[in-house]
Amino acid sequence: MAIKDDITGIQHVGIPSKDLDKTIAFYESLSFDQAGLFHNGENRCAFMRFGNLTIETWEGDPVAMKAGAINHISLNTPDVEKAFADAKAQGLDLVDHEIQSIPSFWEKGIRYFNILGPNQETIEFCQIL
Repeated sequence: MAIKDDITGIQHVGIPSKDLDKTIAFYESLSFDQAGLFHNGENRCAFMRFGNLTIETWEGDPVAMKAGAINHISLNTPDVEKAFADAKAQGLDLVDHEIQSIPSFWEKGIRYFNILGPNQETIEFCQIL
């Protein structure tokens, strides 16, 4: 099996926010709905959805404040352990050497790992539990 068999679509695009409340209001003004607002430690993270596009935006990380400021693209996977094994077998450039988790996202949390693409872009493989 190859990693391409573990992907079911784009899950979200990650954009850090300088002011989360302003960012939420901006996307709402573009007809995005707030699909979720979660705490991750001291910081908040919002998922803004318009049709099949979801933007994850959060506070607490540095913000580039210029074009090219997208932090990551997340691909949906129904089995993060299989995707992780396939990514290792394929020799992809792993950022995370083990599967990560955030238990406060969505109803039961998420499990994910990141790789680097050929331009040093971060690509996340994420399973919503």
